[in-house]
Amino acid sequence: MSFRRALALAACGLAGGSVLFSAVGVGKQPARGAGGDAETRSAGAPAPAPGLLLLPPAAASCPAAPGWVERAAGAGGSWDSNWDRREPLALINRKKKNEETGEEELASRLDHCKAKATRHIFLIRHSQYNLDGQIDKDRTLTQLGREQAELTGRRLASLGLKFDTIIHSSMTRAMETTDIISKHLPGVKKVSTDLLREGAPIEPVPPVSHWKPEAVQYYEDGARIEAAFRNYIHRADAKQEEDSYEIFVCHANVIRYIVCRALQFPPEGWLRMSLNNGSITHLVIRPSGRVALRTLGDTGFMPPDKITRT
Repeated sequence: MSFRRALALAACGLAGGSVLFSAVGVGKQPARGAGGDAETRSAGAPAPAPGLLLLPPAAASCPAAPGWVERAAGAGGSWDSNWDRREPLALINRKKKNEETGEEELASRLDHCKAKATRHIFLIRHSQYNLDGQIDKDRTLTQLGREQAELTGRRLASLGLKFDTIIHSSMTRAMETTDIISKHLPGVKKVSTDLLREGAPIEPVPPVSHWKPEAVQYYEDGARIEAAFRNYIHRADAKQEEDSYEIFVCHANVIRYIVCRALQFPPEGWLRMSLNNGSITHLVIRPSGRVALRTLGDTGFMPPDKITRT
């Protein structure tokens, strides 16, 4: 394998988590002919750097992402500042001229488009529910699940924040969790949406043996969950003057996917995270578009005997 090909495979593996780097001491490796394992280097070609051996798997490849997932322009560690399509420079018509002076008023128009407030997004996983239910309406919260929702509601209320809204999945377990939480946050508006319903967001890498949805499920659910991300996860509108605090009550798969997308991590890694029932995940989106993860799946406010992950 050529050194250039090895680097290409390595870059591919970094995106999909499929290449093994092994720091193995290697000596001078002789070039072999067409029938050998190594390619013959042309005269004057640089030798591979000694001391690091790249060991890609036999069938290493970059899995093609579904069409609804946009890769960051600078994939490989850099940050796409226009990830939510709300970067001020992307919102203005730079060719537009002032009618009186004929000069471009770029600075004033940029300021008009800039976000001023920070959005705090609290992603709550629904509480424990009846796994034996055959249809959604039968998958109601268990008694323990109701206790978990109470604890989550008390925790959110104890933060002393002025929550703007609770947006929740239209599935039964999320609605019941929302109803219990909202008792501790009187006056906060509730909004139901189908976009946040549970589903299969994108085929996970590496795959797991105990959960293998049909390919059509990724196709149907993935675009919807991506639509939820684009609709709800973005920097504040330029008209928003004060910081906002919003609660989203939904499902583990949805939350894990949203976290990966918001942090510009490979979304195929969503299944590598685990979330407890009733847990709180806190994302912060600054006016600049920078995103920070304050907490992931926090249940430290629950007694140990109340914590589940069904």
